[in-house]
Amino acid sequence: MTLSSPVPAAWAARLRSVLRIVAAFLFVAHGTQKLFGFPAAGPNAPVPLISLLGVAGTLETGGGTLLLLGLFTRPVAFLLAGEMAVAYFLRHAPHGFWPLLNRGELPVLFCFLYLYLAAAGGGPWSLEALQGRIGPSPPSPSQK
Repeated sequence: MTLSSPVPAAWAARLRSVLRIVAAFLFVAHGTQKLFGFPAAGPNAPVPLISLLGVAGTLETGGGTLLLLGLFTRPVAFLLAGEMAVAYFLRHAPHGFWPLLNRGELPVLFCFLYLYLAAAGGGPWSLEALQGRIGPSPPSPSQK
């Protein structure tokens, strides 16, 4: 295998799991920063739960945890992609067109990453995949 050859399919799926886990870990940190001032307090941390930032922190902490575990990956990723689109257009886009200048790179990146996970799934290293391996097997054609 050379650097220019494609990644084997088995590794591509595993790397998708690694991408999901790392992104979710970082996303949870943004949520806990808003809700608890941890790992570092932001300028308004902790925020009231009944506020736009409180809802965002709850989605980021809860949804990020579900993604970290690989549970309900597709619907949660789709919901979080929407949250990041709203965050970008409400908080960043009014300050200019370019994400680099309006500090909107992270919401844009998270939005499209979560759209990818909503379409592709969480990969083999997830509780969903584990449940599929140990859950009830589908009936065989002779049992139907």
